[in-house]
Amino acid sequence: MRRTLRTALIGLLSATALAATPWLTAPATATPTAAAATFTDNFDGAAGSAVDASRWGYETGDNVNNHERQYYTDGTKNAALDGQGHLVITARKENPANNNCWYGRCEYTSARLSTSRTFTTAYGHVETRMKLPRGQGMWPAFWMLGNDIGSAGWPNCGEIDVMENVGYEPSTVHGTLHGPGYSGAGGIGAGYTLPGGAKFADDFHTFAIDWSPNKISWSVDGNVYQTRTPADLNGNRWAFDHPFYLILNLAVGGYWPGDPDGSTTFPQQLVVDYVRVSGGN
Repeated sequence: MRRTLRTALIGLLSATALAATPWLTAPATATPTAAAATFTDNFDGAAGSAVDASRWGYETGDNVNNHERQYYTDGTKNAALDGQGHLVITARKENPANNNCWYGRCEYTSARLSTSRTFTTAYGHVETRMKLPRGQGMWPAFWMLGNDIGSAGWPNCGEIDVMENVGYEPSTVHGTLHGPGYSGAGGIGAGYTLPGGAKFADDFHTFAIDWSPNKISWSVDGNVYQTRTPADLNGNRWAFDHPFYLILNLAVGGYWPGDPDGSTTFPQQLVVDYVRVSGGN
């Protein structure tokens, strides 16, 4: 399950578990190149510094249709390097800028980053290594949107959720496809649960897809847990035959995870060790 997104400037639709559409700044579309698409960010840099602007851009605002509670900011308070080779996306229970959300004055801040202006790929191996946050209401995700979203809209552009987690399932992550006729709660996907009751917040884990024409496989720590092809779509169109861009975000609350409660502590962090793409075009 994922979320749709609507931008404040040009009304682009993108990802969501319940066909939601947040108000976010409009992403520009990167121009795909003919050469093999490769992307690597190891998040090296001084503690407190911003992400590399040649790789990532901020998407800011709130998300009314998902009923998420956070306001996505564009500063280093919510997305910064830690000086040890990690990007840290931090969700905080605060609103120092007095931003307004769909429900009134925003209660939380967080960050959402994408490569919509800088990088796209069609096919290839897409991988990240992350340590997830914990707690009721947390919703971290690493996902991809078709770069034709401006013309095709969501879900026709397609969406690939490489990894999503909701806080009430600390040992399980989900991988999902969204497209025409199989979007929102009707997305096609599966979950992966760590053995022995281990939790994704306790250590780093590797999340990946291998994407080729008419086939996408998901893995956790090298363990493939699902493979999808056009045969899984009940006759609906396979929307994964063109370039997509990458998104990293940490949402707070929403229809799928539910809102934070008295058991949730803040700040919470999504710690990203690296993001890599190879073998695309």
